[in-house]
Amino acid sequence: MFRLLLLVPALICSLASAQDKPITANEPDPTRGGRYEWRPNHDPNGIGKFYMGREIAHVMGFSGALWLERDTREEEERLTLLVKSLKLKPGDVVADIGAGSGVISGLMAEQVLPNGYVVAVDVQDEMLRRLQENMKKKGVSNVVPIKGSQQSSSLAPQSIDLAIMVDVYHEFEFPYEMMADISRAIRPGGRVVLVEYRMEDPTVPIKLVHKMSQKQAKAEVEQAEFNMKWTETIDVLPRQHILVFTKAAKASP
Repeated sequence: MFRLLLLVPALICSLASAQDKPITANEPDPTRGGRYEWRPNHDPNGIGKFYMGREIAHVMGFSGALWLERDTREEEERLTLLVKSLKLKPGDVVADIGAGSGVISGLMAEQVLPNGYVVAVDVQDEMLRRLQENMKKKGVSNVVPIKGSQQSSSLAPQSIDLAIMVDVYHEFEFPYEMMADISRAIRPGGRVVLVEYRMEDPTVPIKLVHKMSQKQAKAEVEQAEFNMKWTETIDVLPRQHILVFTKAAKASP
């Protein structure tokens, strides 16, 4: 654990201090190159902000921690199978972005022992405190909690082998900025994994703005500046797809 504490400063980047200016509804955001649009008529489960035609969903607050830890989650989402599908290796450094109370962080931590660890990123102090309590109860010592922001994961460049977002990406208020930040944190040849409820399946019992299609996810993540390419979609879960993107390796000299 002491080794992990020494490594933490190397992972943390300074957070941007600039405040975002409010923009008028139904207008493109001039400070973001017109990437975002606010619409007055929208899904009540969304925030009214649109990115590449997709409405951004409301973020789950700390009150949802018990839902994340519900007894039926393993049966509904097959988290053990999800983690197995990632094919993590001992020594990997994994970022769980939007880690919540740490359910998935704890499962991944076991897979990267003895020398690997999980950086659990969340924007909510209450979630991070609960995560720390949960890891202590379970005796997990290789999960490092980090506070992120709406536009930064607080991870250092090229410090991460795999970054995973489980039912999280669609809630990012600034998805472009977050993906740019995450792509910088991934090492060449590393992976970004989105786990999202399948928009293509109308039988999945989740509100529409909390689903994502493969087509939409690929369009957002494969933008040239992110240097990420879709590698595979793993369809082993009952309700979600696992979309894997790989960062291009450094060119040979």
